[in-house]
Amino acid sequence: ASICRVCLCLTTFLASAAHRDAPCFVDDLVAALHNATGKDGELLASSPASFGICSESDSSSRLVLSELSVGIQGNDRRGVEVLEPAAVLVSDEDDQESIMVTFDLPQSQLLKLKPVLVLAFKSPLTDGELDVIFSSQSLQPNTQSACISGRTLYILLTGKSSEGNVEQKWNISVQAKSPGTRQSLKDVLIGGKSGSDVRLTPLLLFSAETGTDTRSGSSTASSQTISLSFLCELRRFLDAGLPHQHAEPLLLRLDSLQSLPPLALGLSTSETLLAEIINSSAPTIFSFSSWSSSFPVRPGQLALSPALLGELGQRLEMNERQMRELIRQGMVPQRASEKLERLKQLSAFQKQDLSAEGESQYCAFLLLKALQMVTRAYSIQRKLRAARAGPSTRGPTCGLGSLTVFLTDLVSGLLGPQSTDLNNCRGSCAIPLNNINNHAVLLTYHIERGNVNERGPCCVPLAYDPLEVIVLNDEGSFLTSKPDMVAKECGCR
Repeated sequence: ASICRVCLCLTTFLASAAHRDAPCFVDDLVAALHNATGKDGELLASSPASFGICSESDSSSRLVLSELSVGIQGNDRRGVEVLEPAAVLVSDEDDQESIMVTFDLPQSQLLKLKPVLVLAFKSPLTDGELDVIFSSQSLQPNTQSACISGRTLYILLTGKSSEGNVEQKWNISVQAKSPGTRQSLKDVLIGGKSGSDVRLTPLLLFSAETGTDTRSGSSTASSQTISLSFLCELRRFLDAGLPHQHAEPLLLRLDSLQSLPPLALGLSTSETLLAEIINSSAPTIFSFSSWSSSFPVRPGQLALSPALLGELGQRLEMNERQMRELIRQGMVPQRASEKLERLKQLSAFQKQDLSAEGESQYCAFLLLKALQMVTRAYSIQRKLRAARAGPSTRGPTCGLGSLTVFLTDLVSGLLGPQSTDLNNCRGSCAIPLNNINNHAVLLTYHIERGNVNERGPCCVPLAYDPLEVIVLNDEGSFLTSKPDMVAKECGCR
């Protein structure tokens, strides 16, 4: 097997470590590199701008990006090692045109590889463009350029290989090409703050041998990497597939709600419980708990009976068809289809691959819940549009309406989605109505006869679905049910 002779040094300019600690921080970069080239190995048209490569630059930066992308594709995104610099210092002197960034690198044999420095920004540039020059004896060549725009998420810089048995200090001078744009440079790199106390969150990533895994405990590490890649791809799928809210949603703390005792999801989970979850119409959210970029997660496993396995496969196929139809109609962006293909690959979606017990069944189970969530969201949208468009001579009658809430308690560990539609009942309870009981009828007649001190019938929920929360942490996977959360039927009472 060939060896990808490059390493990745990832640094993020942030005011806190929260972004790096997000479970999918590293996987998002790996996914971006993976998707930088097409099946033919050629860079996609959008890739150079995404990685800060200037249009007038020579082919060396494009070649580096292409080699990284092809190497990660050949490794199926696996074999990525993580190393953190011991400290990062930003020096910003008012009488200098440049900003100095210093990295203290720990001892590591990985530093003998030819490094590629990747600067990952928390968010892209929102105003204009900025051309930047990076200068350092640790870079090869010593001076390199980058073009930052609203499409730039990362910057690639090639470094020098060195001995890994000594601590190193990289001093990189960062300067804007155009005079008078130093403040813009400060805004982009360090949020406009002066001084040396700006906190940066660096990571060093190193690609392993293509097609093999030479690390100790490779089986466990590979399983953990697959689990993390699947979960992060699941998050990207939900981001792309779920409808986006235009209005500011209400805030809701999950820990303020009543919950049933958590149930472990694993090889010992009962068939009855799994069947109920597979057939449930309740919305589901996925939550990381105490995760970090080093993914201290115990890979999930399930052992389904042949009958339940067949039902899982059928429901996966049905929900995939519904999802494809939503994409065909233009209701869901096309990029969701790409995420779905990747999820199918990671979850062994095909029935013949699902027969093996363990992680493939677990991933297929989570994929089903995600597909059910997305198709349910668009089904609700269609029903609400139909209700608003329907003829009415007496104003809106009692019926189900949308009520979106933003989930705040677990945002730091939430995989997705971060909001959900709990529904609410609205409208008139004037007779005649379909969903009304005798008590409400008597109340209405009582009030119509002049007894104004009595309350009239109100439009209220009559039935609910729970909100299901799948929690993934270093102890395993758990299902927590928040009962009576989502209104699904309305009536006058």
